[in-house]
Amino acid sequence: MHRYRTHTCGDLRRDHVGETVRLSGWVHRKRDHGNLLFVDLRDHYGMTQCVIETDGATFPGVEAIRPESVVTIEGPVVARSPETTNSNVPTGDVEVRIAEFTVLSAAETLPMPVFGDVDYPEDVRLRYRFLDLRREQMQKNIVLRSRVIQSIRSRMIDGGFTEFQTPILTASSPEGARDFLVPSRMHPGEFYALPQAPQQFKQLVMASGFDRYFQIAPCFRDEDARADRSPGEFYQLDVEMSFVTQEDVFNAIEPVMHGVFEEFADRPVTPMPFPRIAYADAMLKYGSDKPDLRNPIVNADATAAFANSEFKIFREQIAKGAVARAIPAPGAGAKPRSFFDKMIGFAQDNGAKGLAYVIFENGAGKGPIAKLLSEDEQNQIRELAGVGDGDAVFFTCTEQHEAERLAGLVRTRAGQELELIEENSFNFCWIVDYPMYEYDEKAKKIDFSHNPFSMPQGGREALETMDPPDILAFQYDIVCNGVELSSGAIRNHEPATMVKAFEIAGYTAQDVEDRFGALYTAFQYGCPPHGGIAPGVDRIVMLLADEPNIREVTLFPMNQQAQDLMMGAPNTVSNQQLRELNIRLSAEAETRLKEKAQEG
Repeated sequence: MHRYRTHTCGDLRRDHVGETVRLSGWVHRKRDHGNLLFVDLRDHYGMTQCVIETDGATFPGVEAIRPESVVTIEGPVVARSPETTNSNVPTGDVEVRIAEFTVLSAAETLPMPVFGDVDYPEDVRLRYRFLDLRREQMQKNIVLRSRVIQSIRSRMIDGGFTEFQTPILTASSPEGARDFLVPSRMHPGEFYALPQAPQQFKQLVMASGFDRYFQIAPCFRDEDARADRSPGEFYQLDVEMSFVTQEDVFNAIEPVMHGVFEEFADRPVTPMPFPRIAYADAMLKYGSDKPDLRNPIVNADATAAFANSEFKIFREQIAKGAVARAIPAPGAGAKPRSFFDKMIGFAQDNGAKGLAYVIFENGAGKGPIAKLLSEDEQNQIRELAGVGDGDAVFFTCTEQHEAERLAGLVRTRAGQELELIEENSFNFCWIVDYPMYEYDEKAKKIDFSHNPFSMPQGGREALETMDPPDILAFQYDIVCNGVELSSGAIRNHEPATMVKAFEIAGYTAQDVEDRFGALYTAFQYGCPPHGGIAPGVDRIVMLLADEPNIREVTLFPMNQQAQDLMMGAPNTVSNQQLRELNIRLSAEAETRLKEKAQEG
């Protein structure tokens, strides 16, 4: 008999009755039933009920053991009586009579329980992550993550892609977020950077003559945490392809995304091909470039309906260049006044001065602003918003970007309040035709709106003849249920076009050579047209696990302050290490560390 186990805790069935078995695992919980003591023994594979009578030879040891201790139990498998079977677990028809009991590792009193669904504070869960991970849901989430990555890798290989590994230590590059820097011991005063993404490397793979590349790539960004983004590091399915158009990328990635979600989801998935929505249409109709298409509400442009109306507030704003957005609220006409007050309060909490609305009933509008709209204007609103009797329409009016943002937030809240969102589905779409440039209000200059390495639609000619805000790029995002899973683009592979694109954003040709030297040089020696994308693995698993926070599907995440509470990172290092790296701490940092030491 094996030293630790003949079976796992998920193996035993009625067929094993009469056998003597040996199981090893964690003491999940104990239940004292008078003359019987029950022990639920758990391992990675399942749970088995074990039982001992109070007069059993090993009873004192079983009675004394704490939950989460690791033990070995040996004994015969017996059938449970019909009234004591447990249909909730696969092993529920049998139990093991404890004949031998060995403690492999005794547990101290737990800082947090593993049994039960107690919601402990995040700092406790992360500090004792090894306990948190023992819980059934966390085990399922992490195994799901592994299976999803395995499925993605298999599907990519079947699609003709080859897996490569790009460097982790590289050069700092302006890619939108702060770099994590690594000081060089051999080159004093110089630093490596951890890659924010393998962007330049994967393009260099294409310049090197390979055709279809992918990797499950770690990415490092020194940025704040969000529910759908881990601070520090995350993983993405990094993809690049040569001699492709935008549609070729879609045709390669859609089967992977659709296949993975169909494999692991228990709900409908958008059939292929996924809808393509232009960025401008997404902002108008949904108020977001990551729309949740489970929400049937579609916003509309109501500027013309208010431009000459008696509603003075909107009319005067429109005359100054503002736009009006209409947000339909199907069925809201039957709601009490408190519903509308609540929606107005929500809009104000998100920066709006107010929120106008009209309720349609018996062919006419009613409500605070209805009397200021003519019959023609009301009919125009009904038609453009697609509403009828019993419905309502909310309105916001301000400069375009803000109006669309507010309309998008109101759309989401209205969908939730009116229970219109289809909860049990995965709705995909592509957002396409992103603007190449945008005006940066803080810097007071034109800058890239998305990926600076993208090919402008119309190529170099567009860069030379069009106003920068009017230039569209071959850039695209894939979105599911309001979550952006990925950004991608057809790349700019022409040196002269690359220089011109950066010139518009305020960079010189020398800046391009200095910052992107390897890429710029490679383009001068023959580079194929290429494009790619990088869906976020963490976000994919988060959606499939139906978890609200990405930390629930990450093995050892950091907290919101980018700290690893379990390992104690970041931490201080010795003065000798600092000297080897030619680093001296600032007076401010020294003071902060002293204060922290005193607090600790």
